[in-house]
Amino acid sequence: MIKKIIFQLVTFSFLVEKKVFAAESGGMPQLNPEFWVSQIFWLTLTFGLLYVVLSKLILPKISANLESRKSQISDNIEAADKQREESEAKLKEYEEIVLKSKNEAKNIFNEAREKALKDINAKREVLDKQIHEEVKKAEDEIDQLRKSAPVKINKIAIETASELTQKLIGAEVNNSSISAIVDDLSKRNGDKYYGN
Repeated sequence: MIKKIIFQLVTFSFLVEKKVFAAESGGMPQLNPEFWVSQIFWLTLTFGLLYVVLSKLILPKISANLESRKSQISDNIEAADKQREESEAKLKEYEEIVLKSKNEAKNIFNEAREKALKDINAKREVLDKQIHEEVKKAEDEIDQLRKSAPVKINKIAIETASELTQKLIGAEVNNSSISAIVDDLSKRNGDKYYGN
């Protein structure tokens, strides 16, 4: 690459030299070799001053700005990395809190459910016990009524038969004979009527 540039400069200088010598008679004064020394002096002085001004005044400011930007960018990158790490830590902490809350809610729900089931079962047992007692009491009452029913029915039958015979015959009948007849009938047909 450098060889190519040098070759092009040499070629260009030969072309310019031919043109310069051709223009000596009335061409451009910049290309007159007579003024080249003064032109090179002023060119060197101008570019030297430009170099000093650039290197001492402008380039330090530019490099200071670039360094400050570079340090600010690196500080911003460090701050962003730190904030990213903090946000990741906060996110993990948040996820742990959410998971812990879900587990606590699940445990509370399960405890409440178990407590409700225990309460329901306890109330069911109490209710079953009460129902069983009521059923037993009703069965006992039915048994007592079943046992006492024939006696009461017999008594009513004796009274009714006594009154009917008295109204039909017009005379009083002995209650003991009616009682004996009713007892005999109730013994023969008692199972049929009383379920014994």
